[in-house]
Amino acid sequence: MQEMTVDSIRVSLMNYQRVVILKEMESDRHLPIWIGPAEADAIAVKLQGISVPRPLTHDLLQSVIDNLGAEISYIRINDLKNDTFFAKIGVSMDGKKVEVDSRPSDAIALAVRAQVPIYAEDNVLDKAGIQLDADTGRPISKEDMTSVDEDKPTKVREEELQRMSAFTDFINTLDLEDIGKGESKEQPKE
Repeated sequence: MQEMTVDSIRVSLMNYQRVVILKEMESDRHLPIWIGPAEADAIAVKLQGISVPRPLTHDLLQSVIDNLGAEISYIRINDLKNDTFFAKIGVSMDGKKVEVDSRPSDAIALAVRAQVPIYAEDNVLDKAGIQLDADTGRPISKEDMTSVDEDKPTKVREEELQRMSAFTDFINTLDLEDIGKGESKEQPKE
């Protein structure tokens, strides 16, 4: 299991779908997860410190958890099946620890509010984690990373593109040049 951070939230200019890009804290591996516009907004609002006049759904859920005397401990992206991610929210109350099933987008929206760690299981990162070329922002394959020639651009093999399935087309429509450079998060457009 690896600790992750929210690197950015992106909007595809082709179809306006949102993707949250998690980045592994100890490496340059990224985990793109498609999310809905409401969840993208909920994450972006909190990350950018924007105050809203009324609580959003994730603010409400955190408030309920807090008022019940419980505490969110972590969230964990725990599985990937048929291009669908699954997550768990770790909650502690009265010395008891439970994990609650969640969509990753909702879990991430809670994690940024509660300021708790975000984890991804190694098997999920092995299936969907990608390395991005620092110059182009395009995905590179694991095999190419071990034999990178500094003077030649890295190519993604066809079987690697197939492994990334639904993410390939989406990632190719994104402008990822600023990934990993610490720039402010892009707010999704409506």
